[in-house]
Amino acid sequence: MKKKNIFTALNQVFGYMKSSIPIVIFALILAAVGAVLTIVGPDQIGKMTNLMQKGLAGEIDLTAIGKIGITLVVIYLLSAVFTFVQHYIMATVTLETSKMMRGDLSEKINRVPMSYFNRTSQGDVLSRITNDVQTLQQGLSNSLPGIISAAAQFFGCLIMMFITEWRLALCVMGVTFVGMLLLMMVMGHSQRYFVARQERLGLLNGFIEEMYSGHEVLRISRASRKVEEQFKKLNKSVYDANWKSQFLSGVMQPLMTVIGNIGYVAVCVVGAMLAINGTISFGVIISFILYVRLFTAPLTQIAQGVSNLQTATASADRIFDFLNTEELSDESSKQAALQTAHGAVSFNHVRFSYPDHPDKIIIKDFSIQVKPGQKVAIVGPTGAGKTTMVNLLMRFFEVNSGSISIDGVPTSDLKRENIHKLFSMVLQDTWLFEGTVRENLVYNMEGITDEQLERVCKACGLSHFVHSLPHGFDTELSDSTMISAGQKQLLTIARAMLQNSPMLILDEATSSVDTRTEIMIQRAMDVLMQDKTSFVIAHRLSTIKNSDLILVMKDGDVIESGNHDTLMEKGGFYCDLYNSQFEKAV
Repeated sequence: MKKKNIFTALNQVFGYMKSSIPIVIFALILAAVGAVLTIVGPDQIGKMTNLMQKGLAGEIDLTAIGKIGITLVVIYLLSAVFTFVQHYIMATVTLETSKMMRGDLSEKINRVPMSYFNRTSQGDVLSRITNDVQTLQQGLSNSLPGIISAAAQFFGCLIMMFITEWRLALCVMGVTFVGMLLLMMVMGHSQRYFVARQERLGLLNGFIEEMYSGHEVLRISRASRKVEEQFKKLNKSVYDANWKSQFLSGVMQPLMTVIGNIGYVAVCVVGAMLAINGTISFGVIISFILYVRLFTAPLTQIAQGVSNLQTATASADRIFDFLNTEELSDESSKQAALQTAHGAVSFNHVRFSYPDHPDKIIIKDFSIQVKPGQKVAIVGPTGAGKTTMVNLLMRFFEVNSGSISIDGVPTSDLKRENIHKLFSMVLQDTWLFEGTVRENLVYNMEGITDEQLERVCKACGLSHFVHSLPHGFDTELSDSTMISAGQKQLLTIARAMLQNSPMLILDEATSSVDTRTEIMIQRAMDVLMQDKTSFVIAHRLSTIKNSDLILVMKDGDVIESGNHDTLMEKGGFYCDLYNSQFEKAV
């Protein structure tokens, strides 16, 4: 486990919230002043005790005692006001900082290469945005002012004790020194467990997210027991890290309590001896007993504050690890742009391997020329590189060598946002969010009328389904809404139709619908895709017979190309693949 440095993490955090540093310093100064005001109290109480002791043998000076009482009230009120103000400032600053962090983390997701998400679970990324930011915010809000206040109180008490009675101060210092050594030993061992706790929590969240999203498959596969064992193992690892970190953290407070009690004993014994000899007054002993409480309490606060900072440090490391992840290349200098596209697409000797596996070549030497308005079907066995080719076209990944062009402009010269605007894309995995049917269909689009919605839904065969909902297009979709997988796919197809981009990508888009609905969608698509270049990835070869160009891929290469009739006449790989759909099991 890599050991994290608290001060390095805090330096990163303060660099992040640099605009708020002046007011944070002001809040910390208020915390220190409030602590110093509290320290003055025991000295005044000692004076009050001496006045009362003298009054036992004669007349009590109530005026002097009253003045001291008023002074104490003013001191403690000012201390309370300063403490409240600094807590308000720190809470405001840290909440604003956590808000900015979440915003930057959200934006960062769009700048991180797709390869990052291939090796990091979605649950772990979400844990950084939610749990880790919240933990960091609480740690900064509660710990820093407490540590500064406790440090001011500690050194202030130390000075006041030496001013009041240096021999008693040395007794307390000797006891406290032993406690501080023990405290440092505990802190040195506990940090790694705080780091482990946050990392293992991220792994557990990722596992839960994956299992929840696939719970139907889990039940059908009767894998509940195996998943439960994996969950117990991950949960146990989180428990172990939590237990160890909390145990060591919990040791600090009782340890300092014991040290404080020993300090009380030392003050009472030595103070009694000095009082018997007439060296000090009874009021000094009373003051010192209060000082011991004020002297050891900061050590407990510092220990607890450092413990909280260790947790915050672990969270900060995970946050900045993500924020510092290598981003997609900067494209601000690119001037080329396509407001629309005729749809001519060319792949010229494209070669590609995934960044995490550079030795495993997925696309070996891919070259095709697609004319504007053509319907291009991409077929082939699993792992042939069909989806990878589309990902390269969309620039989700960068080619190792070769080039891809749209209307003669290399995609490497275009900004990714520009390329994405030119395509409507429907994937095999549907994505709907919690909102109305209308909001899901017109997602990120403006000016869509009800007439357009009706026309597209009718073309997709969605019209009857939408009108059967309680509130039509204004029906809320959520996890409790009963929608079939096919209906979800139809909604995503309708969304792509509404975008009306000059080019279209369908990656197994009709895999979740029945044959009759698929035929109806294909007919609608034929009308809507007129004069638009479209790329269709399909396993049901019967649905792409009317394609202008069929590319047959195998092992990252195009081994055959042409229309359906031409390829069937050749009697090659495509012919075997097509006929295999209709073979009866022996």
